[in-house]
Parts: sequence; C-alpha cells; structure tokens
Amino acid sequence: QEQFVESGGGLVQPGGSLRLSCTASGFSLEHYTMGWFRQAPGKEREGVSCIPGRGVGGTAKYKDAVKGRFTMSRDSAKNTVYLQMDGLNPEDTGIYYCAPSIPPCRTVVDPPPGFGPWGQGTQVTVSS
Repeated sequence: QEQFVESGGGLVQPGGSLRLSCTASGFSLEHYTMGWFRQAPGKEREGVSCIPGRGVGGTAKYKDAVKGRFTMSRDSAKNTVYLQMDGLNPEDTGIYYCAPSIPPCRTVVDPPPGFGPWGQGTQVTVSS
C-alpha cells in the first residue's frame, strides 16, 4: 500500500517561511504527479499545488491564494517532494498533506478518485 509521510510543519509568525517535505516508503515518487493539500479547521480539504511527474507534460500549478508565495519542487535522488512556503499568513493555517494528483497539473488540484488512506499530515500554524 502506498504511504506518504509529510514533515516540516510548525508554528510561524505571519510573513514567515516553512518548507514541507513529503517522502514515500517502498516506491519511487519520480513518475507520480504529486499534489499538496491542506485542511483548515472546520473546512474541507483543498488542493494547494501540483507538480508533474517525470515524463508528464506541463509545469507546477498553484491555487490562486498561494500563487507567488508557495513553490513546489522535487528531489528524485532523495525521493522527496517539497513545498516551500513564504509570506505565510494566518489563512494558511491547517494540516498539510501530500498525495498523488490527477495529471496534468491544473490550478484546481484533485487526488485520484477513491484515493486513500491519507498520511498523517503536518500541522502548519501561522500566528503572532
């Protein structure tokens, strides 16, 4: 069963930065189109960003609310996908998850139908 492990969250002041990491156990992420998703308190989980897998066309895409502040990347040698988050604001607070995303990447990021189970996620809290 595919398992994704998220890390790197924490408490940060508004305007601060965090870098989230997503790794996988027992399989390579290289060809997966991957997404970052977040769930704010009391809200539905939403897609934040997407990066194409190797051999999949297109470029990384971002939800409008994070465009210009978040950057998604991957390091195939480390089998890791990253989300660099700059200029954080309280609206970015939530639990962040990584998961496959339906290719090609679009501004609206969705996991494959029936995807699960989700990882534990990593908590991001933006507060002064």
